[in-house]
Amino acid sequence: MHDCFACLQRDGLLLKSDANFPSVATLVARGPVRGSWWAHPAAHDIFRTLQDLAAHPDVLIVKLVAGKDTLVHRRLWPELLAIAQSKEPWQFAKLPAEARALYEKVRKSGELQTSGAAAKLLEARLLVRAEQFHSETGHHEKHLASWEHWAGRMGLADAELPSAPFAKSAFEAILPGARWPWK
Repeated sequence: MHDCFACLQRDGLLLKSDANFPSVATLVARGPVRGSWWAHPAAHDIFRTLQDLAAHPDVLIVKLVAGKDTLVHRRLWPELLAIAQSKEPWQFAKLPAEARALYEKVRKSGELQTSGAAAKLLEARLLVRAEQFHSETGHHEKHLASWEHWAGRMGLADAELPSAPFAKSAFEAILPGARWPWK
């Protein structure tokens, strides 16, 4: 985990797996992993490293680069929060009624557990903070939280946030050429 965390700390962003951008799978396997990293000989080490990173208090995992799980270091959380809370047109454009209703439920309640396409869409648009877990029945579900609720839990409720355009530029400078949800 040490090398991966050092890279994340230095650069601010690290994908779980990607053949073109810095990723945990690439670092642990010591080379690009094509296809599913689960089939790679280093899969157990990759999994263990991802588990350790996910549990680290300075690491947040969000669907950010190309809709993939992206690890974000704490120093970039204000930028992420600025983008997530910007309520820009790209976040709400053609958002189905079911997703809008779920967004309002999360916004009002602060957090809830659910699954389905609406939850995935809200996560992809950075409208909610989402964390996947296995339910007691073994199904994949998501714990959704409003960004305001999450920021309060993380001690960022009163943080001074940059403007959304500045925040987006900061991310784009780290991984030029990446596909971002706002582009």
